[in-house]
Amino acid sequence: MQFTARTSANGVIERDFTVGEVPGVLWSPASGADRSPLVLLCHGGGTHKRAPGMAGRAHLLVRDGGFRVVTLDAPGHADRPRTATDEREVAALSRAQAAGEPVGPIVTRYNADIAARAVPEWRAVLDALQELPEIGADGPVGYYGINMGTAIGIPLIAAEPRITAAALGQFWPEPVLETARRITIPIEFALQWDDEHIPREAGLARFDAFASKEKTLHANAGAHKELPRFEAASAVRFFARHLVPA
Repeated sequence: MQFTARTSANGVIERDFTVGEVPGVLWSPASGADRSPLVLLCHGGGTHKRAPGMAGRAHLLVRDGGFRVVTLDAPGHADRPRTATDEREVAALSRAQAAGEPVGPIVTRYNADIAARAVPEWRAVLDALQELPEIGADGPVGYYGINMGTAIGIPLIAAEPRITAAALGQFWPEPVLETARRITIPIEFALQWDDEHIPREAGLARFDAFASKEKTLHANAGAHKELPRFEAASAVRFFARHLVPA
């Protein structure tokens, strides 16, 4: 892990870093406990590690929960070069959107490819972070990802025993339904009841597939991009229950 920049504002320290070719940001409290739980925060499709929604969630987790938070640019996004597959799938998605055709089949196929590349990257970054004294190898780890963040998160959680709680939501179930059945950690899952892309039956099937004894469904009225902002505050409380020692 190589740190490349450091800024501080509003009680939050932001440190840019790279692990190999993967760029990321580590968000930490400017003051407080020497050690705190870590939350892996994954962005959605077409955005990046410093998108407003990502920065907002990261600051909320740091300021209100006292967590350390890491964000990465997913393969083919932001500062990452696109492969031929990225270019082909982005073009197919643009054509479908322009023609008013369903985007689900393209998104699920493309996100499965991104997840296959992203999962080993996240595990390598977690290895590097746990070498830092302020995080350590024995600290609790959570995962937070909506949309493409869920497509990446489900195979990552299934493969990574260090993750012990996850906030997920808003993705098609087909590519990872069987993988979800292997997940037993506490889950908070959000869906939009009037989602124009993901039928509510599909969202409910995804929630039902998790084998977790503790799982909570948050169903909100509204379209795909109308997930209420208060869900981010709920995720902070969820991680506080499961990652902060009593």
